[in-house]
Amino acid sequence: MTGSWTFLTNHAQVLLCVAENRMITTREISEIVGITERSAQRLLDDLEAEGYITRHRVGRRNRYEIHPEISMRHPAQRGVAVKVLLDILAGNHSD
Repeated sequence: MTGSWTFLTNHAQVLLCVAENRMITTREISEIVGITERSAQRLLDDLEAEGYITRHRVGRRNRYEIHPEISMRHPAQRGVAVKVLLDILAGNHSD
């Protein structure tokens, strides 16, 4: 039986999209994550408000800068930089 839950939140999914493509559009994010463009925009706003990303306008598009040194928000990962999660999910970890 397949459940409807996933391991990563939509915030994490959006951050992963940005980590893979710094010039990704909101539409592309929404298609990859499976959410509306409005939801993708809200999640990007949340990530920017908390300091995980910074948006830079480049012509008519945004370029995103990630701040991987920021700690994850959940108490169980307090003090662990988001870079650790990004590296693991990108396959950049040592066993």
